[in-house]
Amino acid sequence: MSVRDLADYPWDAVVPFRERAAQHPQGLIDLSIGSPVDPTPEIIRRALAEATDAHAYPQTVGTPALREAIVDWYARRRGVADLTVANVLPTIGSKELVALLPTLLGLGAGDVVVHPRIAYPTYDVGARVAGATPVALDDPAEWPEGAKLIWINSPGNPDGRTWTVDELRTAVERARELGAVLASDECYAELGWDGRWAAEPIPSILDPRVTGGSRSNLLSVYSLSKQSNLAGYRAAFVAGCARIVGDLLTARKHLGLMPPAPVQHAMAVALGDDEHVQAQKQLYRARRDLLRPAVEAAGFRIDGSEAGLYLWATEGHDAWDSMERLAGLGILAGPGPFYGAHSGQHVRLSLTAASERIDEAARRLRAAAL
Repeated sequence: MSVRDLADYPWDAVVPFRERAAQHPQGLIDLSIGSPVDPTPEIIRRALAEATDAHAYPQTVGTPALREAIVDWYARRRGVADLTVANVLPTIGSKELVALLPTLLGLGAGDVVVHPRIAYPTYDVGARVAGATPVALDDPAEWPEGAKLIWINSPGNPDGRTWTVDELRTAVERARELGAVLASDECYAELGWDGRWAAEPIPSILDPRVTGGSRSNLLSVYSLSKQSNLAGYRAAFVAGCARIVGDLLTARKHLGLMPPAPVQHAMAVALGDDEHVQAQKQLYRARRDLLRPAVEAAGFRIDGSEAGLYLWATEGHDAWDSMERLAGLGILAGPGPFYGAHSGQHVRLSLTAASERIDEAARRLRAAAL
């Protein structure tokens, strides 16, 4: 398979619902895409401006300051204190890394790539582009012989599923039995809401309680798009097994995959400042506290959603019918079928709209319940 063989971009199917929602007298409220709308923090914007004299080619490996900042961030925010700069590598956002990882690992025909049953579609796309076979399975006990790459997503997009230390340890043990690379997409790890995650840090696949002292074949992927409103910067990184990180570095040098130098400087500054991350989380918490009860009052059940940037909601019937009902209220959601064959009755509602639009969405939903 090649890129030419990919199906039409699925979000094109949402256009009719967007058009209907836009006809609402009080306007469209777009909760379909998790694209940040809040300003990029001034400390990061200033850092970007300071680095605009970028006359030389940037380093694929990352500047020493950025690599050290990633190492320090894992120690401070994720409880992973034993990384070195050989364990980390910046990427041009996380999506390109997710899409290219099977190819960069040399996978192809006959190789299996496992991903969650309810999942961000790029895991599947990346496997297919490499010529490998994607398989949707959640339970490590069901992961098949022949799996070469296994993706987990904690907290999950779209459903917010969050793996505990014990669950991660079980996943690592099974991946080692299979000889597979285990890659954990952890881009929403700063956004815990319910249960233990309201107060307890969300664990990384690289947590020493998980790894048993060995990072071999383990990768953690993280993005600054959500925690720092840097989606437009394409600022992310991968960390873990030094051997794999070294192989990825060599391949990425050949392909010219390098974040721009000003972005690398801004990333280092962003990773060193926790204050703006906490402020952004409080904004999302306030929006979630407004939206969730209104969605439930309108007849939806919220499944999972214990962490992350979304509400995973169902009325118990076809997702496209729910999309139509919400569009009639001027609200655009993300259709569950985009996230796999097991999501036919759910819609995804993002917390990234401006606070006044979230408030208006809540008002419309509550009115619809009367």
